[in-house]
Amino acid sequence: MMRKILIVIICALITPCITSTAAGQNAKTGTKDKNRNFGDLPDGTLAKLYTLTNKNGVSVTVTNYGGIIVNLMVPDRNGKMADVVLGYDKVKDYVKDSPYFGALIGRYGNRIGKGRFVLDDVTYDLAINNGRNHLHGGLKGFDKVVWDVVKIKKPEGPSLKLHYLSKDGEEEYPGNLDVNVTYTLTDENELKIDYLATTDKATVCNLTHHSYFNLKGHGCEDILEHQIVINADNFTPVDEGLIPTGEIRSVDNTPMDFRKPTPIGARIDANDQQIKYGRGYDHNWVINKKSNKLTFAASVYEPQSGRYMEVWTTEPGIQFYSGNFLDGSNVGKSGKVYNFRNGFCLETQHYPDSPNHPEFPSVILRPGQQYKQSTIYKFSIR
Repeated sequence: MMRKILIVIICALITPCITSTAAGQNAKTGTKDKNRNFGDLPDGTLAKLYTLTNKNGVSVTVTNYGGIIVNLMVPDRNGKMADVVLGYDKVKDYVKDSPYFGALIGRYGNRIGKGRFVLDDVTYDLAINNGRNHLHGGLKGFDKVVWDVVKIKKPEGPSLKLHYLSKDGEEEYPGNLDVNVTYTLTDENELKIDYLATTDKATVCNLTHHSYFNLKGHGCEDILEHQIVINADNFTPVDEGLIPTGEIRSVDNTPMDFRKPTPIGARIDANDQQIKYGRGYDHNWVINKKSNKLTFAASVYEPQSGRYMEVWTTEPGIQFYSGNFLDGSNVGKSGKVYNFRNGFCLETQHYPDSPNHPEFPSVILRPGQQYKQSTIYKFSIR
């Protein structure tokens, strides 16, 4: 008996980071359940969970609240599954206090300076919810609304189609914006996100996804040893409010140069004004690309687990955020505390504050046009 107890104690000591079972899966069998309830929202609406699983056992669980990816289970080099996204076990915690964990972001991902832009000679004043600026769609962005969700079959793999109609004047944005987002999980371990939006009035549109990743597993220490590559020769420097200055600056001889694999923590505390403004990395990189076709944007490798993630996108930019505002106040899945830099984000996008920078790629969407973008997060091992 003493020997058995000793073995249990040793196992606990050498495996300090036990990952949670994916919501929507049976903890004993690992088999996929049907749609599950995720709790009641403040207005009485029922939040639900939807799970997609591929032939390799990789799975993703999404809730209709905010289109949030709640769990993403992928294997390490030994075949052990782990949940690699930060988040909560209950929907009420996403409602109460979430730094956009796993959410769909809109109408405008990232910041708009002073919450103001001019379109067709009309000035629009948006909510100020991030210092002096507007962030991620305002007080009730797409991360805080209930989406219509249906499961569909696509040739690439099982899919979820999410729909939301953002009405004219919602969060002070013009036009009825009709949005469809499709999550597809392929047998190549790709999580593909396709976005489509139309409007009946000129507006601005910049949609993205905001998962916090930790390839060791959520709640497993910081991400500073993760090795990142960003396919970008340039970035958009910011002011103290993290609003782009309008300059496109080379990454040469700066802490922003990730063209070769580099640990996230290698230069994260460099004596550099841009690093000081972001408290680390919270910047937009200009992806090296010549068209709007799918292009390699970034990759991250975690040496301990062997997990490797690639990001491909049709978008012109990617925001790399190193979890600088996580401070231990968010207690996540399985009671894991999310501390400083315990997760990173790679948000494909048009550049921040583009409505106020005509020199940037346009984010204006007009009637008769379609907003379309695709982003793939592909997982493998090394």
